[in-house]
Amino acid sequence: MARIFAHRGLSGIAPENTLSAIKACCEHNVTWFETDVDILADGTPVLMHDTSLARTTNSTKILYDITQEDLKNIDAGSWFNEKYRGEKIPTLAELIDLMNTEGLNANIEIKSNEQGAERSYQLVDAVIAELERLNPEREVLVSSFNHVLLNEFSRRSPRHKTAALFTEQMLQPDWLSVVQMLEVDAIHPEDSVMTEKLTQQMRDAGYDINVWTVNSRSRANELVNWGVTGLFTDYAHLMSDFSS
Repeated sequence: MARIFAHRGLSGIAPENTLSAIKACCEHNVTWFETDVDILADGTPVLMHDTSLARTTNSTKILYDITQEDLKNIDAGSWFNEKYRGEKIPTLAELIDLMNTEGLNANIEIKSNEQGAERSYQLVDAVIAELERLNPEREVLVSSFNHVLLNEFSRRSPRHKTAALFTEQMLQPDWLSVVQMLEVDAIHPEDSVMTEKLTQQMRDAGYDINVWTVNSRSRANELVNWGVTGLFTDYAHLMSDFSS
C-alpha cells in the first residue's frame, strides 16, 4: 500500500492550491496533500504553482509584483468553476492554521524562486517560520526541484524531512549520488521515468519513493505492486483503496 497525496489539494474537484481544494481532503478522508509555496513582493509566502497568475486567477500579474493586500482583489476560483468565484490565493499562514484545525499532513513544495539568492533565502526562512507553528503531531515533508535550495532548507532546518523532486530529464544515472549528498528522506520522481527495476534500486538504497502525478488507477496499481511508497494524484478521493 502507499501514501496518497492530494496533488495541489483535491485539484480534480476544486481549484488547485486553494483552501477549498485542501478542505475537500477533509470531506473525503484524505489526510495528506501536496501544495506549492512561493513569496509575494512583500515576502508573504503563498500557495501558488506558477509565477504568472494568468492560468489560475483572473489576474495577469506576476506573483512577485503583488502584495498580501492585493490578494483580496484576485479571484482564484472561477477559472475552475463558477461556484468557486471569490476564492482567494491562500497564504501559508492560513494553510498552517487549517492543518492544525483539521489534522492534515502536507508535502510542501518550495518553488524555485526566479528573483535570485536573496529572495530564495527569504522564501526558505518564511517557510521555516510558518512550519514552526505546526502542531507537533502534524507531519510535513518539504520538497523542491531546486536541489540547491532544498539543501539550504535542510541546513537551516535539519529537523524537517525532505524529498528531492525529479523530472524525467533531471533523473540521470547519478541520481544516487545526488540524493545521498542532499541527505533527503525521499525521492519524488516523475511517473514517466519509473520502471520496476528503478523502483527496486531506489528502495534498495533505502529511500521512500513518491511518484507524481498518477491519475490512472491501473498505473497506480502497477506502481504500488512494484513497491513505491506514495502517489501524488489529482483524484486522491478515488485512490483510497491504495492508501496505507
